[in-house]
Amino acid sequence: MSKSKVVLVPLHADDREQFIKDNQWAFKYGAMEEFGLRNDQMEEEGEIISRKTIEGGIDRGEAYRIVCDDKISGGVVIHVEKDRGFLDLLFTLPDVHSKGIGYGAWCEVEKLHPEVEVWETFTPYFETRNIHFYVNKCGFHIVEFFNPFHKGPYEHMDSDEEDCGGTGMDFRFEKVVRK
Repeated sequence: MSKSKVVLVPLHADDREQFIKDNQWAFKYGAMEEFGLRNDQMEEEGEIISRKTIEGGIDRGEAYRIVCDDKISGGVVIHVEKDRGFLDLLFTLPDVHSKGIGYGAWCEVEKLHPEVEVWETFTPYFETRNIHFYVNKCGFHIVEFFNPFHKGPYEHMDSDEEDCGGTGMDFRFEKVVRK
């Protein structure tokens, strides 16, 4: 990343709808980049991540816009329970990929919650860009792989309830924060 400063700005109610659309576009872009138009890993009509999933994260936790050089560049949703943090969503808009903005945002998240000792997140198996980011840039470790032989924590839900990614094939990551 250049000398640009990444800041997290709390999500305002009047930006919620655009935040959801931006998040869906970023996830769809990643899937199309990986699979082209043949991808069928959709949670809802035409979307990799459903509105319900995004809204649930926003409602349960803290949502921020990622801003770089006064330009909205993505978003992040987290929630914290004592010394454990959960990264529900982190996305950068496709036109700012590979500029260090996602990593800058992650560093800001860690600064927001120095009490967190372990961070956790999930990503679908096909999101190689995300896997690289979490493992090689942010210091997470893959600790579990959910698949048809090892069901994820959301597999027990009724079909009308939300799962966490739509694929049933997800990695769970953890990062132990060294103090």
